Amino acid sequence: MRAIPRYSLVGLLALGAVVAAAPTAQGQEAAPVDSTAPAAPVTPTTPTTGTTPVAPEVPAAPIDLTIEANGDFLVHKSVWEGAAAFAGGRGYDFAPMFRQVRPYIAKSDLALCHVETPLTPRAPRGYPVFSTPAALARAIKATGWDACSTASNHTLDQGQYGVDATIAALRRHGIAHAGSASSASGARRIAMLEAKGVKVAFLAYTQISNGQPMPHAWSMKWASPRAIVADARRARREGAQVVVVNVHGGDEYGHAPNAAQTSLADALMRSGAVTAMVGQHVHVVQPIRRVRGVPVVFGEGNFLSGQGAFAGMPAVTGDGYMALLRIRVEPDGRSRLRRVDYVPVYVQRPGPVVVPVGAALRRGGGPAAEYRASWRRTVGVVGRGPMHGPWDRAEP
Repeated sequence: MRAIPRYSLVGLLALGAVVAAAPTAQGQEAAPVDSTAPAAPVTPTTPTTGTTPVAPEVPAAPIDLTIEANGDFLVHKSVWEGAAAFAGGRGYDFAPMFRQVRPYIAKSDLALCHVETPLTPRAPRGYPVFSTPAALARAIKATGWDACSTASNHTLDQGQYGVDATIAALRRHGIAHAGSASSASGARRIAMLEAKGVKVAFLAYTQISNGQPMPHAWSMKWASPRAIVADARRARREGAQVVVVNVHGGDEYGHAPNAAQTSLADALMRSGAVTAMVGQHVHVVQPIRRVRGVPVVFGEGNFLSGQGAFAGMPAVTGDGYMALLRIRVEPDGRSRLRRVDYVPVYVQRPGPVVVPVGAALRRGGGPAAEYRASWRRTVGVVGRGPMHGPWDRAEP
């Protein structure tokens, strides 16, 4: 190999130093990085030491994450009575209700739940002003959820006391939360999770309330597009490679996303700072639709509730789904939501027990006609597409 003259190496190093030190034009800032834009191709080179070639560095492989997110925990009287029966008269045990769905929760890289009603030591109460046994937090931990959103139209049912008690119950079991706060400083804190070495920010907000007074301006997070995008960008500055936003909103019992939901989804996906958006509230399932090329989970329906045909309500209120967000993180830190597989679930009585419908139909047993009807209802609304579809396997 032809040797490179010494003076040429010196000159090249000097030139590199000049270029590296060159300032940007006065008054100009570097353009912000688009987390969804493709990186410019880089041609690999083989550096040399003297005349001995040095092998080029092998680029790190992309990291694939599965993040599970599900619908409302809406604890009506029939639910807490079931938990009392499972506990044998000694408190409340909600864990058996989640036994069949536990593999999807525990085996996902991260799992996110939605606590719609306040968790307190007070006597349980149902609609319209809820108070849910704090023992639910123990079952959340035992099932494998990592974090829960706590912003909803029922967050303030027990005032600031209920907000504080909910956060305390989750913290006692090591569960992160987003969407409500016990202090102004807590409201600014980003719930930062980690999986496979990837930092994931979890943000939560509500678009609606039931008219309860706000104890403090920071007690609950409101779903302002500007505020959410600002929080997402701050999370990025704090090192988040993935940002998942949970939004409680929509028209109750309406399968179609309303204008506020679609407008917010467009603003978040346009920002480039949000990786995925998921939602709940309307107590029936809503579709997964692509917004600016990204699949958005508008509404996962009820996950655990006292609603359903047995309670004299439409059968669709017993349906829900778990969204499995398939996210790829590139070696340069950029992330994208590649696909959403969803697991239809159904609240079976007695119990109640949350059943993954597809897996239950595969193995047989149970009220098959109810399961098939629930599957058809959910898939008929949520749909199938190039970037989403139903998942009937026994694990995520």
